[in-house]
Amino acid sequence: MSCCHGPGFSTPLEARSSGEIEKLIYVPCVIHDGSRPDYLATVDVDPSSETFSQVIHRLPMPFSGDELHHSGWNACSSCYGDSSAKRSLLILPALKTGRVYAIDVSSEKAPKIHKWVDGEAIAKATGLAYPHSSHCLGDGNILVSTMGLADGSAAGNFLLLGPDLSIKGKWAENNTPYGYDFWYQPYFNTMISTEFGTPNKFFQGFNPADVGSDYGSKLYVWDWKEHTVRQTIELGPKGLIPLEIRFAHDPVKPWGFVGAALSSNIVFFQIDAENNRHVNHSFAIEQPWAEVTNWALPTLPPLITDILLSLDDKYLFFSNWLRGDVNVYDVSDPANPVFKDRLFIGGSIERGGAVKVSEKSLAEIGLTEQPERLVVKGVPVKGGPQMLQLSLDGKRLYVTNSLLSPWDHQFYGEGLTRGGSQLIRINVDTETGKLSVDEDFIIDFGAEPDGPVLAHECRYPGGDCSSDIWLAPGKTWFD
Repeated sequence: MSCCHGPGFSTPLEARSSGEIEKLIYVPCVIHDGSRPDYLATVDVDPSSETFSQVIHRLPMPFSGDELHHSGWNACSSCYGDSSAKRSLLILPALKTGRVYAIDVSSEKAPKIHKWVDGEAIAKATGLAYPHSSHCLGDGNILVSTMGLADGSAAGNFLLLGPDLSIKGKWAENNTPYGYDFWYQPYFNTMISTEFGTPNKFFQGFNPADVGSDYGSKLYVWDWKEHTVRQTIELGPKGLIPLEIRFAHDPVKPWGFVGAALSSNIVFFQIDAENNRHVNHSFAIEQPWAEVTNWALPTLPPLITDILLSLDDKYLFFSNWLRGDVNVYDVSDPANPVFKDRLFIGGSIERGGAVKVSEKSLAEIGLTEQPERLVVKGVPVKGGPQMLQLSLDGKRLYVTNSLLSPWDHQFYGEGLTRGGSQLIRINVDTETGKLSVDEDFIIDFGAEPDGPVLAHECRYPGGDCSSDIWLAPGKTWFD
């Protein structure tokens, strides 16, 4: 890497055209019953390697019961203008215990724990707990969203950590009712955050009766410089439980998407730069719930749990964890997405299972019969598609199938929680948007040496399509 710039690439298009093909993936692995520590798995994804499609290193955490979930970096493309910045630490929050780990990846194939900050120390200093999403800031600091207080009640805010993982305090003075994910865009002096629910509730599993009282349906538009909410967007019944948010990668594009998990719709939002940066929204993709029998309810939501944009902002990918399919849409015109393809990877409506889908609902999904469960190299893929990660060139999509250990157990039983999850790879035709399963690649986390684990989000050592944030040309992170 040149000495005259920081980590990452100058633009997302440069990353797409010049970035290296991924050779390794880091995957947090959760022990569903907390009987031993969670760990970070290093997976070889290089077809030319002798250890291709294998876990080549496991880094256990010092404690049990963490529920590792999402991760980010100490430095990313937002630090590109700082030649002293290095992408050297993977920031790994522990959703349940509140710890935040910094993992040293200087030896890419064998990461080690650099440091951690204890959840009790974070709660004592800030009152915050249940850390979720992590993004680096262009000044070397790290911002982590939080979802609750130490007593398990709901509260949304952001933990500000220094480059050395020191606790610098709350990013915002006032909490929002709930918290979850966020994305910042300094060019428009805007950050937008989403919300999930009450930790004391969602860690017990999902109860539909709690939707009105303990789960969110709002987006929060923040003034990036002032750290205050300047607009609250109530999404209503079509936008229940808005989770993952993705701005366009191009930092001067004023739009992005949010996946509303329970309602299973995709929200399109756009900043009106000429109207006090007011954010408008619409429901760009709406999915019907399936009419079913032999399930907990008479209708089954697709349940969007992750979304992803390709680096050229052409394709939007999202996963339906309950229905069992990965979808891709052309969003060249972002307000009017065009469906390109859908690939089923198990889910609750698999053929031969207890759940039966009406002919009407099958037709609405584009099926004539319920889909077969995916089997790769003799390994059946359990659960449904959940976390997504796309290669920089947009040609390979990695998919894991664990959501949250209590929900995994509730909806897919011991077959997933005690049987372990999987990581698969989907080939993407970047010209047509068509999807196909890579039949030569699977990681079966049900066959781990010390027992089955639940695999969650994926990261590449050099950055990826959901952790890097780019700044507008000539702008800094605080402009």
